Amino acid sequence: MNETSASTSPLQQLLDKMVAAKQLSAIDANGLAALGEAGTGGSLRSEEDVLRWLAREYGLSYTTLEDVEPDRQLLSLFPARILLKEELLPLRRQNGVVEVATSRLFATQGLDALKTLTGLNLRPVLAPSEVIQREMKKRLGVGADTIDTLGEEASFQVVDEHPEEDTDLDTAAEDASIIRFVNQVLRDAINLRASDIHLEPFEHELRIRYRIDGVLQDVPVPAQIKRFQPAIVSRVKILSHLNIAEKRLPQDGRIKIRIDESEVDIRVSVIPMLHGEAVVMRLLRQNATLRGLGELGMESREFDGFHRVLQIPHGIILVTGPTGSGKTSTLYTALNEINDSVRKIITIEDPVEYQIRGITQIPVNEKKGLTFARGLRSILRHDPDKILVGEIRDQETAQIAINSALTGHLVFTTVHANNVVDVLGRFLNMGVEAYNFVLR
Repeated sequence: MNETSASTSPLQQLLDKMVAAKQLSAIDANGLAALGEAGTGGSLRSEEDVLRWLAREYGLSYTTLEDVEPDRQLLSLFPARILLKEELLPLRRQNGVVEVATSRLFATQGLDALKTLTGLNLRPVLAPSEVIQREMKKRLGVGADTIDTLGEEASFQVVDEHPEEDTDLDTAAEDASIIRFVNQVLRDAINLRASDIHLEPFEHELRIRYRIDGVLQDVPVPAQIKRFQPAIVSRVKILSHLNIAEKRLPQDGRIKIRIDESEVDIRVSVIPMLHGEAVVMRLLRQNATLRGLGELGMESREFDGFHRVLQIPHGIILVTGPTGSGKTSTLYTALNEINDSVRKIITIEDPVEYQIRGITQIPVNEKKGLTFARGLRSILRHDPDKILVGEIRDQETAQIAINSALTGHLVFTTVHANNVVDVLGRFLNMGVEAYNFVLR
């Protein structure tokens, strides 16, 4: 350390006293910034200021990690749970010394633990805490600390060469680390407002992707996660009330979770693939906030026409478009617009995606025999003014919906088609006469 700077720096004198009193081990750069403001007349105001000052005083390097690409092979040498807990990010090996990014220069217990476990010579490199956290999530992947706790002595064994052999997947799926990992993936996807989670098995990796704003985005995961693929899939099956022993046939299930006082309905689809079972989970936020009619992004001409259609006393309003185009959100917004105390509105959906006060909503349950057609037939005996049918899938539902519209009800529904012409074609194939439709 530079003796001149130490003798002229009030903050350095304060640090020396705290080191002697063993009071610095728990103080990070943010805490030192407060000391710096008091000890240097306010010249050190931010974490970056303090870290740069510490780097000069102690002869260390400072980095923003913008031009540093962490060595993935080097990362695999260190336990992820320690790296995450202590906010330490190994960067590179130079001249037999491993540089480790940290913002906690005086909290040495993390570096000491890594030295003891690996036997490597480590040198701290100072970097902002926020930058380290962001890079760690990117490099180590979601659930790295959880997967790391399983270790090599996991309580199960997966034998890929002999798929007929029994494995204790039920026990493995209930392992606390697997449970935490699956929960963390779900929470991460919900926080990022993803609409789907894809778990895709390949020969040497298990890829996880989130669909965000219609685009699939890769999620960084620990390299060793492939070993735990069967247990992760089994955990999802258990949550979905599916048969974990069935690995040759597709299965569909449902999970309902509560997170931060909001409910999320998760539709689960499991399909056997070449290298294991692939899982896709559709996230449906049941109490998501509805937008107003004017916030749907329609041009004035389309908006005026749609608003005029909502005032008609009877008929059928079809909203069509590809998956994820906003059909259901558009219809819910329309229902919310006309929802008042003088009209009875009933919906039948699979599943109920939004809960609206004052509207009677029925979830489809095909396993129990409650289909769209059967539910719609029963709805007509409840004296509704407006009806929402989540989707028309078959001829029976289409015919009942058309008859309801012709007998004084306003029916809202969706059809999976890319344009109006395709809708007419689908209904004609279902036996619905073309004169029943009016194009708006």
